[in-house]
Amino acid sequence: MLIKKPSDVKSSEITPENVYRKRREFMKETAALALGGSLFGGALNALAQNGDALKGRAPEALSLAAPAPWWEQKFAEVSPAPDQEPYFTGETLTPYPDVTRYNNFYEFGMDKSDPSSRSEAFQTDPWSVEISGEVAKPGTYNLEDLLGPMQLEERVYRLRCVEAWSMVIPWIGFPLVDLIKRFEPNSKAKFVEFETLVDPDTMPGVNSRFAIVDWPYREGLRIDEATHPLAFIAVGLYGSYLPAQNGAPMRLVVPWKYGFKSIKSIVRINFRETMPNTTWNDLQSNEYGFYANVNPEVHHPRWRQDMERRLPQTLFSRQYIETRQFNGYADQVASLYSGMDLAVHY
Repeated sequence: MLIKKPSDVKSSEITPENVYRKRREFMKETAALALGGSLFGGALNALAQNGDALKGRAPEALSLAAPAPWWEQKFAEVSPAPDQEPYFTGETLTPYPDVTRYNNFYEFGMDKSDPSSRSEAFQTDPWSVEISGEVAKPGTYNLEDLLGPMQLEERVYRLRCVEAWSMVIPWIGFPLVDLIKRFEPNSKAKFVEFETLVDPDTMPGVNSRFAIVDWPYREGLRIDEATHPLAFIAVGLYGSYLPAQNGAPMRLVVPWKYGFKSIKSIVRINFRETMPNTTWNDLQSNEYGFYANVNPEVHHPRWRQDMERRLPQTLFSRQYIETRQFNGYADQVASLYSGMDLAVHY
């Protein structure tokens, strides 16, 4: 699947976000997508190859710096998501404005709008990731070396927040297992630990007197979870690069778990023998378990988990749907937890 650069796109090929959803139909019409009048200065460029697998390219957020040439080359070809579960849901996509303006990323602030409005200074070039622990190839790798061998692909996943709202997002990235294999973890590597960047100069929430997190933000998976085919490293969404507020330049996406497990802006991956401490589990272990699997039968003290609000929403229009076990991915991942009491290992 070819995703053209903006300079290569004809005006007749520019289409709005709703056309992006129609994966088997190419409609030649033009429309601009504007947020707040001038927040985004582009439009979704929908492209079709052989009239099939329609793709879209979203406008880049102002908070995301122009990518290096090698980065653009990685987006030159993206394998489209197959039109079937589990890599494609068939559900209505959450519009790009909601995906990029309704975020939890406390490094930028506590409000949902803070990550998009307060991340203008955030930089992703240069970027490096430290690989450590029980692996044959530890070291600090720059982003180009990490992503260079990877074939990018699209996956349309549900995202379910523990706060009982949800989205459907077309991510661009690659399976986490493909990255893990490159570092050759040994038999002692039972868990994978992740850390987010801490940069007070570009992340104003880090120095906030209202901050509740002991930085850096930390998350973790069991090695069998991390190497499951659904676990994904996202570097883009809606056919374009990740905005800062969505976890640029690379983030984790674990679709069967609550959203706080899908850690953003990763700078460290540590392979370890013992279960790592994780941010929310340390803050309130009775509310946030290590596993954080979506489970409609185990409620959070403040949010019921059997129903969810599917975004977008307005003050007078809210869509509530039933939450499914493992966020609808039970057929793929339930075997990972065979014999476990999910009310205890929540």
